[in-house]
Amino acid sequence: MGFACGFVGLPNVGKSTLFNALCKGGAQAANFPFCTIEPNTGIVPVPDPRIQKLVDIEHSAKVVPATMKFIDIAGLVEGASKGEGLGNQFLGHIRSVDAVAHVVRLFDDPDIIHVKEGVDPSRDLELILTELMLADLEILQKRLEKNKRLTRVGGDAELKMDVALSEQFVASLEKGEMPTYDKSDEVACKIVREMQLLTLTPAFVCANTDEEHFKSFGKDDLSQKLIATAARHNMEVIPVCAKLEEELQELSPEDAEAFLEDLGVKETGLQRVIHTGYKMLDYITFFTTGPDETRAWTVTRGSTAPQAAGKIHTDMQRGFIRMEVESYDELVGHGSWNAAKEAGKLRIEGKEYIVQDGDCVFVRFNV
Repeated sequence: MGFACGFVGLPNVGKSTLFNALCKGGAQAANFPFCTIEPNTGIVPVPDPRIQKLVDIEHSAKVVPATMKFIDIAGLVEGASKGEGLGNQFLGHIRSVDAVAHVVRLFDDPDIIHVKEGVDPSRDLELILTELMLADLEILQKRLEKNKRLTRVGGDAELKMDVALSEQFVASLEKGEMPTYDKSDEVACKIVREMQLLTLTPAFVCANTDEEHFKSFGKDDLSQKLIATAARHNMEVIPVCAKLEEELQELSPEDAEAFLEDLGVKETGLQRVIHTGYKMLDYITFFTTGPDETRAWTVTRGSTAPQAAGKIHTDMQRGFIRMEVESYDELVGHGSWNAAKEAGKLRIEGKEYIVQDGDCVFVRFNV
């Protein structure tokens, strides 16, 4: 599994329609709030042209790409942080994902009800973020009250850091700002993971457009205002048109490429969503390849050889001996794993080796 991405937004902004277009998930989509109550899920392969090249070279009988899970979460309403609508379920589902795509509506359609008057994606984004901030504030204030009592009777350095971080995050949220912290501090990262704060879940904005707004995106007032609002919260905006995505999935790769060229874009919406998620979560891909199978694996950048081996099987991490490594470019350049090995391009790496994007590996282990 690559990662799980939750679609979040107000009711009737087209989350389920977009979900269906991106992964053919068959989610129910209708013109009334709370059509989606239980989250729908869909799994799509991560597009990576390298994997097919390895299959062709090694004549692999089976190919297994990395995958991404989309989760279509019920629509949020104002007051969700206080349990309004399906607030508690909604917030609970967000905590289960690796990344969030805030879906906002950037299309006009008098036949589709909007829970707020008029189309204003910047306003909608601010409303969503406000509810997440309010929910996190409530959690942090309870956490602070408890931990401050504990520090009065002692408490270790980690507890004191917990209090300091909580106070720092509360100060940011009360000003309407997303909290930040030093991600290089392992103790801070551990504490933040335990907090499960919604506002610290990696996020980007998915602008659900019609064809007209897709072509004018970044040039019209609505999209420019949305981009500026997202930038204030350090989020990227990706325009996606469900209708165009559906059309692209019916085309051959060659025709799809020509279609995208006519639109003036290089990637489909699905590809942009996946690549944005990978970049945001700092994920890389490594491969195992041979006659039986070629498979793509996802790990966080900076992972050691045993940690990467553990993605393949926990026994490999537990009994790790060494990792045999060829870079994708070397393997492809020499025509096969064995040819690259004969050319002296096979490296033997130990437990301290940091796996690189595109590494093709074979793990030696003993348990």
